Amino acid sequence: MPCALPDTAAEIVAVDFDPREHPEFSTQCTRCDRLAEFLADVRNRYPAYFSRPVPDFGSSEARLLVVGLAPGMHGANATGRPFTGDFAGILLYRTLFKFGFAARAESRSADDGLELYDCRITNAVRCLPPANKPLTREVNTCNSYLREELNRHSPPKIVVALGGVAHRAILKALDLRQAAFPFVHAAEHRVTRELLMIDSYHCSRYNTQTKRLTAPMFESVFRLARRQLDIIGA
Repeated sequence: MPCALPDTAAEIVAVDFDPREHPEFSTQCTRCDRLAEFLADVRNRYPAYFSRPVPDFGSSEARLLVVGLAPGMHGANATGRPFTGDFAGILLYRTLFKFGFAARAESRSADDGLELYDCRITNAVRCLPPANKPLTREVNTCNSYLREELNRHSPPKIVVALGGVAHRAILKALDLRQAAFPFVHAAEHRVTRELLMIDSYHCSRYNTQTKRLTAPMFESVFRLARRQLDIIGA
């Protein structure tokens, strides 16, 4: 079955990583010329929008990390919080709430007081890409931030990859071979001794409206995550 999400980042190649060349994430990042220029144009068209690289949402101590593709134009790019204000966030936050990872089932704005419990959300690409299609070089450039996230002081125990781009970006950040871990919905991959990756189709409007991803299918992924975290314990 063809991938429902546009994916120009199908081949993510490994690159050498020098931490001295990759400072911590900043909302002022302009490493990708195409994305920086696009965001400048979006800011002119929508001056009230956040329109900058979108930071993670949730505690840096969280054991569950959810990795999406990139901010949506009228969602995270507008609000400054991952999956907030767009269609994909409806199913995501409702599911997080159902399994005890969120205080509420809705995420309306970055200042609505919503709390996540033992969960953190990020994206493979932190900036809004034109037509929701990040280029391979943009996924690669942003990968140092994901690597930083996976290697933080209190690293996650479980990472949920929302879609093929996120799946491959996670493997790249861990210096693992793509072919060794094929993307399959609800598949569990022991990617390191301490980290389990669970795959899911992205909760995009296209995927949910075409029934490629249903609510029960999505819930099965987070049921697995909850079960594994309960086994691990605090």
